Amino acid sequence: MRMVDLIQRKRDGQTLSADEINFIINGYTDGIIPDYQMSAFAMAVYFKDMSDQERADLTMAMVESGEKIDLSNIFGIKVDKHSTGGVGDTTTLVLGPLVASVGVPVAKMSGRGLGHTGGTIDKLEAVPGFTVEITNEEFVKLVNQNKIAVIGQSGNLTPADKKLYALRDVTATVNTIPLIASSIMSKKIAAGADAIVLDVKTGAGAFMKNLDEAKELAQAMVDIGNNVNRKTMAVISDMSQPLGFAIGNALEVKEAIDTLKGEGPKDLEELCLTLGSYMVYLANKADTLEAARNMLEEVIRNGNALETFKTFLRAQGGDDSVVDDPSKLPQAQYKIELPAKEDGYVSSIVADSIGTAAMILGAGRATKESTIDLAVGLVLNKKIGDSVKKGDSLVTIHSNQEDVEQIKEKIYSAIQIESNKVKSPILIYDTITATT
Repeated sequence: MRMVDLIQRKRDGQTLSADEINFIINGYTDGIIPDYQMSAFAMAVYFKDMSDQERADLTMAMVESGEKIDLSNIFGIKVDKHSTGGVGDTTTLVLGPLVASVGVPVAKMSGRGLGHTGGTIDKLEAVPGFTVEITNEEFVKLVNQNKIAVIGQSGNLTPADKKLYALRDVTATVNTIPLIASSIMSKKIAAGADAIVLDVKTGAGAFMKNLDEAKELAQAMVDIGNNVNRKTMAVISDMSQPLGFAIGNALEVKEAIDTLKGEGPKDLEELCLTLGSYMVYLANKADTLEAARNMLEEVIRNGNALETFKTFLRAQGGDDSVVDDPSKLPQAQYKIELPAKEDGYVSSIVADSIGTAAMILGAGRATKESTIDLAVGLVLNKKIGDSVKKGDSLVTIHSNQEDVEQIKEKIYSAIQIESNKVKSPILIYDTITATT
């Protein structure tokens, strides 16, 4: 078997076998196949696509390239959730305790963030004392005991994907459905999930700006999951504006607490109930999505979801009293209101620009070496469709620096106000299940 022959076959639109794909991935991971040949292969895939079976085989080849997490000692069906990212995406902080409180095991492996705000681990570390530095044995024990635990990502999951992604990044082959889908799904499968719920974002603040492309990616990932015996479903959700109100680590923890109390932003609550319903359904804890949703609404009402969050924080060293007193979370020195310059209705909020403003404040990392300020960030006081009077606060800036003129200008340029009434955007566009 020669790499040049496989490149040629894919260039000509032919289908590769599982053995041939394994040859490519193993050879590249081991350093036998050079970057220039893998670049040619990635470009051939970019132009010629892959069949459903090829996509599944590529995914599993990347899974097999490194360590796999064994969750077999955790009781029940382990359902993982993956979001394709966005601004103010606090869903994991809410979903974990929410679905755990109805008996679905949440064994979450998370990382640190690079971009607008920190990742799930950074956000949780805004809780004093909280740590993800636990052994695998302790991780399994906590999930069995409390139905939820979070651990840091292993360094050796899907090394083939890490190497291939770095190459795609410098060869203009990032944005191709089979390579995106196999990259995401290989990490979820290697992390030990039995079933997977995907939240695929679309809009200005999402990787997939276009709805049709988001649907294509979602379908590709769902089909990969089901082809390799992982029950998989996807939701296409809006990221034309930030989700919820808060963008920033401690601020998002507080918003998650509010949402678990039933007092959070309606869009964040609705998305969490939708995703959570699929997680409960795939875990066989409910016979229908409606029954699953009813269970989740009940644990918010009776306080069990909030208690599960407290138990989770406490079990990993966190000060669970922040749930009752969020002022114990890191607090910014300055709270600066951004007043509207005119009357009207908010017609657009460019999520990417709002996220960049939060990052400049220190809520996220511009590079891996950047230090996050867990206290800072932005809280939106108006969303698309809301009426505004001149002087009303559009955004509260939580800052540890007094001079925020650059931030203000960035936010003003991201929020458009029109005189005519504007409808709020659709939150959930579609649900994707396996191709029949």
